[in-house]
Amino acid sequence: MALTTSRAQHPDHPSDDGVDVARRLLDSSAQLSYDPLTEVDWDTPLDKDFHGASPEWSTLYGTAYWDEMSDAQRKELTRQEAASVACTGIWFEMILQQMILRDIYSKDPTDETFQWALTEIADECRHSIMFARGAKKLGAPAYRPDRVAVELGRLFKTTAFGEAAYAAILVAEEVLDVMQRDWMRDERVVPFVRTINNIHVVEESRHMMFAREETRKHLARAGRVRRRIHAVMIAIAAYVIVTSMVNRKVYANAGLDEKRALREARANEHHKSMVRASCAGLMEFLSSVGLLTRPALFFYKRAHLI
Repeated sequence: MALTTSRAQHPDHPSDDGVDVARRLLDSSAQLSYDPLTEVDWDTPLDKDFHGASPEWSTLYGTAYWDEMSDAQRKELTRQEAASVACTGIWFEMILQQMILRDIYSKDPTDETFQWALTEIADECRHSIMFARGAKKLGAPAYRPDRVAVELGRLFKTTAFGEAAYAAILVAEEVLDVMQRDWMRDERVVPFVRTINNIHVVEESRHMMFAREETRKHLARAGRVRRRIHAVMIAIAAYVIVTSMVNRKVYANAGLDEKRALREARANEHHKSMVRASCAGLMEFLSSVGLLTRPALFFYKRAHLI
């Protein structure tokens, strides 16, 4: 099913009234939300003549190894990579849900902000199921971040609060948003993945607006020391998220030499430039609210986000 959206449908601009923002997001959600169980074509068998993601977003695109690969190998690699991104998305959405629930735990349930937060959690539950089914249909295993990333995620979801939680949520959503906007428009990508991406882009645009608003709101009450500590926490979270998106096992599962593929992927300047370009708006926002400190920049540069 073809879905369409634009940024104009979900305006993203500052507001001093968080309740007003939440009310508008609730109205938008009521008017424009999708049920992946019925919107996505789950029944048609996987057509292996399609990519799983835009080839230009592959970690090996532009390398000597990519030039040597057959068309079938390239398509299989992008399907495995898309599945890995989806599985990483599930992992972070589970972290996100726990942080939001903790944030609203004792707040007024009659408030629109509280109700929007629950709406966002409901969206993320549907997205996680959608990503899980999508990864399975792509013929991929359950890719998981490595043990260190999993434990860091466990620590972060337990300790992060305020602007640290919401800015980290924004980091994950912004990076996915840009690449998925490319994938959903690309006719080389298998149709059911394009639909998944389109649904996610539409609904995550509201989540990003809320995350920006909450980040600004919490920062207004943050002192200098807290702001600097949280700036580094957010940067570390960004590093872990971005470096966990494509699991190293995707290469072996696509029939490639894992060691060579990893070596060439890590040195791939094309992919690094794609990631940097996707994060330009995010870095501008973090800078505007004072979260792009010198120590934080170290981690953003290590992750090739800037």
